[in-house]
This record gives sequence, C-alpha cells and structure tokens, in this order.
Amino acid sequence: MRIGVLTSGGDCPGLNAVIRSVVHRAVVDHGDEVIGFHDGWKGLLECDYRKLDLDAVSGILARGGTILGSSRVQPAHLRGGVEQARGHVRDLGLDAIIPIGGEGTLKAAKLLSDAGLPIVGVPKTIDNDIASTDVTFGFDTAVMVATEALDRLKTTAESHQRVLIVEVMGRHTGWIALHSGMAAGAHAIVVPERPFDIGELADLVGKRFAAGKKFAIVVVSEGAKPREGSMEFSSGAKDIYGHERFTGVATQLSVELEQRLGKEARPVILGHVQRGGTPTAYDRVLATRFGWHAVEAVHNGDFGMMTALRGTDIKLVPLAEAVEHLKTVPAERYIEAECVL
Repeated sequence: MRIGVLTSGGDCPGLNAVIRSVVHRAVVDHGDEVIGFHDGWKGLLECDYRKLDLDAVSGILARGGTILGSSRVQPAHLRGGVEQARGHVRDLGLDAIIPIGGEGTLKAAKLLSDAGLPIVGVPKTIDNDIASTDVTFGFDTAVMVATEALDRLKTTAESHQRVLIVEVMGRHTGWIALHSGMAAGAHAIVVPERPFDIGELADLVGKRFAAGKKFAIVVVSEGAKPREGSMEFSSGAKDIYGHERFTGVATQLSVELEQRLGKEARPVILGHVQRGGTPTAYDRVLATRFGWHAVEAVHNGDFGMMTALRGTDIKLVPLAEAVEHLKTVPAERYIEAECVL
C-alpha cells in the first residue's frame, strides 16, 4: 500500500512520534510506502510531498514540532479543493491519507472522507478538547510546562508580595488551566467554561491577603471572559480562519485586580512555550500508539474513522463523532479544583 501522512493546524509535542510510528509500522511490518505532505492540507492541495523512510524518521521521537511542517487552510479553500485533492490522491496512487490534527484538521478530514477519500484521522491538541478521546497527546507536555512555570513563579511572587495572573493556552476549554492550577496549587483558576465575576475573583484573592498570605497566583485560560456587566473587557477581531485574536485576558485582569486590591499585580503570558520542545514520555507513548493503530485501520479498510484513547485501550471512532462537539471542563471537575484552592 501507499500511505500519505500530514500534520495540520497548530504544532504540538508528539507529532513527530506519530509520523515515526506510522512509518515504522507501515514500512517494516507491512512493506508499505509512506509519503509526507509538507505544511498540512496545503501540501496535499499543491502536491508538495517527500518520501518518508526509516532514515527520514530516525531520531525524531523526542523532537518537538513536526518535520513535515504545518499550516492552516481556510475552510472555503479546502471545500473548493476537494476535486483537486481527489486528483492528487489518484495520481500519486495513494491508498490512504492519515491527517494528524485538532478540531479544524479533523473537520477537514471528515469533509474529504465524506467526499469519498480514504481517511484515518489521528487527534492532536494541547488543549485536550477532542470529545471522542479521553486524552490527546501534547496535553501532558503542556500541563508539565505550565506547572513548572507556576512553581517557579510562586517564589518570585512571594518575594515581592505580588499577585501574578498567569495566562495559559485554552481557546474554548480550560483543561490546561485546570490541571496545571491544581498541580501547582494555584489560588484561583479561571476557565472559558465559567465566565468570571471580577468582584468575586477580587474577593477570593483579597481574603488570602487578609489571612496573612503574602502573594497569590491566578491561572487563567486565554479564552476566558467575564460575566456580562462584570467589567469592561476588550475582545479581539477574528482572523481569516475565524479564530478570535486574543487581546490578553491576563493583562486586563492584572489592571482590575491591582485597582481593587491595592496590591501589585503582574500578567505572565506563557504563550507558545507550551507547544514547543520535547514531549513527555506519556505523550511519546500515546502518539506512538495512535500512529500504530492508524496504520492498522488503513489495512483493515476502516476509513472515515479516528484513533482514540478509551481507558487504556486505543479504539476507532467515527470522524463525525469526533467533530460533533468539543470536550469542555464539566462543572464537577471545577468543583474538585475549588476544594483545593
């Protein structure tokens, strides 16, 4: 068989581990040929690819980013390129395509699958918001990076008696904020699923200082917003892909909290450091298992499906189910976190 693989959307620790696993399983165990499209769906539409053999994936297991490159493609451009993609799949003699990506990539995969292309998806996102899998690779690494940063920030916050508002990634969901905040013992966690009241947040932090504590750490997801009427809040415009350009919730919160508490408050935006660098052992293993099972799905003819972690097992779920809705932080998980703040 001849298999094409691509990585699309935001980069994520563990992408190279999937690519390596796909090549090893396909080439060594099945005698397949694997090609990799450069820069995601753009590479498929432009027929820009490279051969992936064992030498090409040697030494990439622990490397962050993706050796194939990644990009985003406007939905309208992809919808208009279905026949072009179909032609390239035919001309290249491909038996299957394995796209590795998050919500947007998987929606594109479903679009092409519905058009009859042989697709097996692999989910990735540091946000951990794909509903049909218990965990996505990249999430563990992002939480580890954020937790280490919070541990370090505690000492400087205490030294200067400051409130530090630490902004982590999470456009629509607060999984990174929830897990890193709990792991580091943050004093408040703010997530997109629960619009915050600035008065209540200020009271929570203020009570800590009233009890004699010298500092406070607030973890906030980049996509968090205040309750309507709670405070003036500046929202960003949308980019060409329909994503809001965030204006810095941590920066806006720091101004409000400093005014209300009379304590020095500083924003700390972790940003893309959460997406870069070496993946954790957990993410390498999960990514490797996803790649292995994606190749098996191809050989079994299980197209229109996505690999998913269910418990400790890797299962296949329909792409339609995977993109139906996002996996958000449920109320009970937030209540658990509140008990230990």
